[in-house]
Amino acid sequence: MGKKLVHTPEGVRDIYGEEYAGKLRIENLIMEKVRSYGYEDIQTPTFEFFDVFSKEVGTTPSRELYKFFDKEGNTLVLRPDFTPSMARCAAKYFMDEDVPIRFCYSGNTFTNNSNLQGKLKEATQMGAELIGEASVEADGEMAAMVIEALLATGLKDFQLSIGNVEYFKGICMEAGLDEETELELREFISGKNYFGAEDLLRERQVPGEYREALLQVTDLFGTYEALEQAKLPIRNERSLNAVERLKALYQVLCYYGVEKYVSFDLGMLSKYHYYTGVIFKAYTYGVGDAIVKGGRYDTLLGRFGKEAPAIGFMVVVDDLMAALERQGIKMDLPPKAEIMEYSKDTYQEVLAKAKKLRREGKRAVMIPYRKTEGRTDKK
Repeated sequence: MGKKLVHTPEGVRDIYGEEYAGKLRIENLIMEKVRSYGYEDIQTPTFEFFDVFSKEVGTTPSRELYKFFDKEGNTLVLRPDFTPSMARCAAKYFMDEDVPIRFCYSGNTFTNNSNLQGKLKEATQMGAELIGEASVEADGEMAAMVIEALLATGLKDFQLSIGNVEYFKGICMEAGLDEETELELREFISGKNYFGAEDLLRERQVPGEYREALLQVTDLFGTYEALEQAKLPIRNERSLNAVERLKALYQVLCYYGVEKYVSFDLGMLSKYHYYTGVIFKAYTYGVGDAIVKGGRYDTLLGRFGKEAPAIGFMVVVDDLMAALERQGIKMDLPPKAEIMEYSKDTYQEVLAKAKKLRREGKRAVMIPYRKTEGRTDKK
């Protein structure tokens, strides 16, 4: 029984010592950058009512939620994702606000995923939300802030891949796809599964020209030139407007001077169905998944009674830590505490020195002097 109690459940882990010091340093660097843009800290509960993360909201599937009951019989869940919590909070406390609201946050999320593939069930996320601003300049602020935050941690080799779900939705609408087919297809497209997508479209008897346009989405990624290519087979206004939005966003990012970190992917979609327009993910080597995810969710707040556009991002801190470690990027950690030994006779003298160091913002650890065999360096 004793041995079992010292181990953690699968999917969670202890973090301590220099690793934890490095994690805190990363969090501070990211938050300093985000706050420099005027974002204010907010904290939401670790658990919420089940309906905040329901299927209708378009967040994590119910089977992957940690669910439990309170004594009144309400179904509660540990948050799997911060964005719905942010939307609920904004709707509750800022219902009548008509000026943009900027939030930033940090905390842990919980996903009960049995197919871990090395992923943690409890992960630390940090992020920011800009609520009440629908402009392309807001998209640019969010994307540029992501890039600058990653650079602040010391990461250099990464790409922010940007897409627009409206492009895909526009083709689906033009092709007359029903909602069920669209949802199935987006799973294949998002996973770059060309053959799965083709089989589904043939099974649903989608006309050839639309089938080809939808399948081509998986190939529309790369530099700015991919946006011109994306317009070629398209006639519907919804998809064309999506491309134009991305072009305008690229121009904003050029103003910020971060365009070299940007690429485009018209086939980028998300398992979170609340995204409505521009979406983005940041990738680097050393980890198998995106270290940053984000996008526009202009209809989500309406689920909580406040009609307002919004855009946000979140950094998976644990994955960013892994990437920095595997790329050999060292954190600039605070110096370790000075160890100060004392005896019964020297206690007051050593304490005075320790207090002086602490007043100066330094660290000092006092430990009783222990005589060991052969030792002559008594302090």
